[in-house]
Amino acid sequence: MEGACIRLSTRESWLIEGGVVVLGPVPITSGRPGYETPVGRFPVLYKVKDEWSIPYDAPMPYSVYFTNYGIAFHEGSLTDLSHGCIHLSPEAARRYFDSLRTGDVVQVVA
Repeated sequence: MEGACIRLSTRESWLIEGGVVVLGPVPITSGRPGYETPVGRFPVLYKVKDEWSIPYDAPMPYSVYFTNYGIAFHEGSLTDLSHGCIHLSPEAARRYFDSLRTGDVVQVVA
């Protein structure tokens, strides 16, 4: 498997290459009540290095989108919950951005 795994209950994520964990667990934050991060298997759809959220007027550096409705990994606060995205540290966000490719699998579990 190529991609990433997210465990919402423990606020952790892993990067997977060739079926082997190559990074992680790394700390994350996810969606706040009313904006929960969806659970399931999703393909990486596209990436935007210098993304900006228009609805929330906020930077989203190193965005890796994995749903059709705007959920992505990106650099963000590890204390404040998101509007559904997965926040990563600056270092982890860059590594996920550089490693994940279109079509790789992101598995999100509760």
